[in-house]
Amino acid sequence: MQGRAHITATRLLDACEHLLCEAEALEELTARRIADEANATPSAISYHFGSQEALITAVAERVYRRLNAERLRLLQKAVDRKAPGPANLGEVIAALIGPSIRWSLDPASSYPVLSHFTSMAKTHCERAPHYRRIIDDVEHHRAFIPHLKRIAPWLDEVDIGWRLNCALGIRSQVTRSRPRTEVMTNHRMNLDDPDLVIARMVEVIAPMFHRIA
Repeated sequence: MQGRAHITATRLLDACEHLLCEAEALEELTARRIADEANATPSAISYHFGSQEALITAVAERVYRRLNAERLRLLQKAVDRKAPGPANLGEVIAALIGPSIRWSLDPASSYPVLSHFTSMAKTHCERAPHYRRIIDDVEHHRAFIPHLKRIAPWLDEVDIGWRLNCALGIRSQVTRSRPRTEVMTNHRMNLDDPDLVIARMVEVIAPMFHRIA
């Protein structure tokens, strides 16, 4: 019975993720649509997750884990490539911001799940602190600090943490405010080219970690 319940829960997660990726707005998502996609009943959502909101949160957490695993995989690749010396600064920064940029530009990715979840969290975070638990989880970001400390030993952890946070702010501005970015660049940057966007962001972020003469 437990195995069957696990299968149903997984089908609901998969169905909800698929529908979130297709939805223009959260209002399009209903318990009936999720259940039909999962070949289940609407009551199964309450049984396995408690509510549709909790199901969306579980889907978002699963997608965040995949995105963060990609960040850490790229970080480890950058570290291994230069071991035993410090990693290349540009590669470390690209590992931090690159996955979000690539996912946001890839129509086959699950990035829309994160966009919908962020919107939902902004609306309900005061009455649902578990939203903040996911959004404010920074341990995967903190994993970059010791490697950046090796690259820039003249900076302490506070300085590096501050710069990391600023770097993530730059990334968020680009991924979430595309029309603004287009206007600010006079529509002369190809924002559909992830390699170009990542390279230009690295150009801006890397000097934050350089030694000031």
